Amino acid sequence: MLGKVVLITGGAKRVGAAICRRLHARGANLMLHYRASAGEARLLQAELNGIRADSVALIQADLLDLAKLPAVVDQTVQRFGRLDGLVNNASSFYPTPIGGIAGTQWDDLLGTNARAPLFLSQAAAPPLRRAQGAIVNITDIHAERPLKGYVVYSIAKAALSGLTRALARELAPEVRVNAVAPGPILWPDDEQFDEVSRQRIISHTPLKREGEPDDIARAVLFLLRDATYVTGCTINVDGGRAIAI
Repeated sequence: MLGKVVLITGGAKRVGAAICRRLHARGANLMLHYRASAGEARLLQAELNGIRADSVALIQADLLDLAKLPAVVDQTVQRFGRLDGLVNNASSFYPTPIGGIAGTQWDDLLGTNARAPLFLSQAAAPPLRRAQGAIVNITDIHAERPLKGYVVYSIAKAALSGLTRALARELAPEVRVNAVAPGPILWPDDEQFDEVSRQRIISHTPLKREGEPDDIARAVLFLLRDATYVTGCTINVDGGRAIAI
């Protein structure tokens, strides 16, 4: 990844931060996007730039504002001179049980999980083509196995999974497009899952344990750097949960 430039959405914390750290450790320069996590973004930037000066830049944007997305790509290219990879990691996640779904929830969940990755990928396509680059989308095992009570989120991730395959055809042969589908890696910050629910999920996971954010980061690195003959595919990083639900 030496000399490569990667734009990572939602890169300030959680899985996004793990992806940033692993790609940076392998030599990549990063444009770290955030929406509201300014403090976490600045701390991570300082940490990584302390390791390698001027290797990480920040950009703030609301990905629901489609008019702003081309500027995210343009500023990345202006700052680093190229773009080799795009990681569509930013996501909204919360329950939307039938009977209480609001239009604003649809707009938010579809917007962050499917619409923004499409339009950001569209904006990034020209520089990625020039660099023979790659896109990695962070989907979810619930794109294939819907999560009860999370109707709109499950639909949105299914759309992102379909988008991965469609973009792989549209952008070939210059740009590869793949996805990583996490299983139980990190629980939501807002305690959507109590301890009983967490243990139930883990008990239905063949490896009988939670994963770590770096498990996702390693898969992203593989798809960006090593998987030169892989496109249109999704890697499940879920301890086998997708085959056990």
